[in-house]
Amino acid sequence: MHIAIAGNIGSGKTTLTELLSKHYKWEAHFEDVDDNPYLNDFYREMQRWSFNLQIYFLNSRFNQILDIRNEKKSVIQDRTIYEDAYIFAPNLHAMGLMTTRDFENYFSLFNLMDKFIQAPDLLIYLRASVPTLVHQIQSRGREYEEAIRLDYLKRLNERYEAWISTYDKGKLLIINVDDNNFRDNQEDLGKIMNKIDAELHGLF
Repeated sequence: MHIAIAGNIGSGKTTLTELLSKHYKWEAHFEDVDDNPYLNDFYREMQRWSFNLQIYFLNSRFNQILDIRNEKKSVIQDRTIYEDAYIFAPNLHAMGLMTTRDFENYFSLFNLMDKFIQAPDLLIYLRASVPTLVHQIQSRGREYEEAIRLDYLKRLNERYEAWISTYDKGKLLIINVDDNNFRDNQEDLGKIMNKIDAELHGLF
């Protein structure tokens, strides 16, 4: 079984991945952040490094999906390949931070990869307002994230909502992070688990 968690920067994907992995004994696959050779450069000079960063993520995520399908065990994944293609890359293009030539090249590569992958059995989308995202980004204190601007987070949120509104590749569960403090509240985490059980096992 393949479960994936989607959501904006700071929405709590990694934390929820860890918590659900521990509870369900699912193997966790995390986003390659610490070893990403482009992230620091990207946040300092987005226009120069946007294409390189997105290609790196696309390659990393594609390999991750192939590994997940080959492992024959239940896996929970922190962020999906679709978010790179439908949210981050188009946003960079719209902001003038990725050229049309690079974006078309990128999307052509994604479309090719998309033919070889399967969507998650369940997609969990963490919906969060910009103030919540900012609070959670600040609380984790990653140096390279200090330069993230509010309008950047807002644009990403708008694209997430547009993508989720048309998502039809499989089961979808939406969690409103503004109203659910799963990080610190066991009861809130339990509510999410109940919803997951209902989606996966049909316990309505």
